[in-house]
Amino acid sequence: MAEQVFSHPELWRQLLALILASAVVMGSPGPATISVTAIGAAFGLRGSLRYASGIILGTVAVLLVVTTGITAMLSSVPKLTPLLAVASATYILYLAFKIATAPPLAARTGGAARPTFLGGFVLAVANPKAYVAIAAVFAGTSSTDELDAGLKLAVLASMIVAIHALWLLAGAAFARFLRKPLASRIINLTFAAILVLTTALAVIPLGGPTGQTGGSGPGIGGQFP
Repeated sequence: MAEQVFSHPELWRQLLALILASAVVMGSPGPATISVTAIGAAFGLRGSLRYASGIILGTVAVLLVVTTGITAMLSSVPKLTPLLAVASATYILYLAFKIATAPPLAARTGGAARPTFLGGFVLAVANPKAYVAIAAVFAGTSSTDELDAGLKLAVLASMIVAIHALWLLAGAAFARFLRKPLASRIINLTFAAILVLTTALAVIPLGGPTGQTGGSGPGIGGQFP
């Protein structure tokens, strides 16, 4: 495969297009990415690693579900998507509450509850918009002969790791400002509000016409996890 990559200019162009498309979709604010940033800000880098790992592995699981065609099977169950939306929104509201009420890092005891790996994993796999966005990116290059499924999977999985790691680091950068009670409260409340807003924007359109989810990449970019 390495020889194929380096000897085909067209493959390079297709890889670049795939990377750019996934960066736009996956890099845009959404429930999962904003939650990783908010958790990083509220609990610091070390305290957020388990949750971020859950988000990443959960999103990779969504990628595998989409590419193996399981999504088509799940779409035959009409009530499944609303149930996923409710489950995701409920957990995100709980997460937003934890972020908004998190004490300053300097005042936090070692026993303070931190978001778990399971919580991140559940949020990722219960977010219906993740399936829509990943399917859009994957299908966008499905008609090309140069890119095989294995290579696309590897590229998209790598992008999932990189994007969420960057969002986590961005959030953790705010942690140093959270040692002062007032700054901690303002930043935590801000991130909690943004998390609720992005979740509302991602979930509410589910009740609209299905054609609304079939637009271009940027149109659904803000609804990715």
